[in-house]
Amino acid sequence: MINSVLFVCLGNICRSPTAEAIFREKAPRRGLSVIADSAGTAGWHLGKAPYEPMQTTAAEFGYDLSPLRARQVAQKDFSNFDLIIAMDQQSLLDLKALTLRANTAHLRLMGAYISAGSPPDIPDPYYTRDFVGALKIIEQAIDNMLAAQWPK
Repeated sequence: MINSVLFVCLGNICRSPTAEAIFREKAPRRGLSVIADSAGTAGWHLGKAPYEPMQTTAAEFGYDLSPLRARQVAQKDFSNFDLIIAMDQQSLLDLKALTLRANTAHLRLMGAYISAGSPPDIPDPYYTRDFVGALKIIEQAIDNMLAAQWPK
C-alpha cells in the first residue's frame, strides 16, 4: 500500500513542487489521504519558494505553490516514502546512486505515467520556458498515476 509519495526534480523549484501541489489537490478528490512532498537532487535553492513564473502558471490553473520551499533529497526519504517519483531520467539515476539496500521506497519515472509515445522526461520549464506545457504534462501524469496506483 502506498501511503506517501515524494516527487523529485533537479532544483525543486519547478516540476516537483508543481507535481506535489497537483497531487495534494487531486488525491483527496479520490478519497485518498496520502502524504506528498517534493525535493531536488541538487541543493542550489534550499529554502527558496518555487520559481515565480511556475507559481504564477500554477495559480492560473488553481494550484498554490506559495507555501512550498525547496529542499534536497535526504537518505531518510528512501525509508520515509513509499514511492519516489523522478521527473526525468537523470534525477532517477541520481536517486538510484543515493539509495541503499535497506531502503524501502519504490523509485519510478514520472514519464511512466504519461501515454505511450511521450518522452520519458518531464521537460524542465526553467530551461524551456514552457510553464503551461510542463504543468499540463504533470497534470496528465498525476491523473494517470492516481488511476494506476489507487484504482477505484
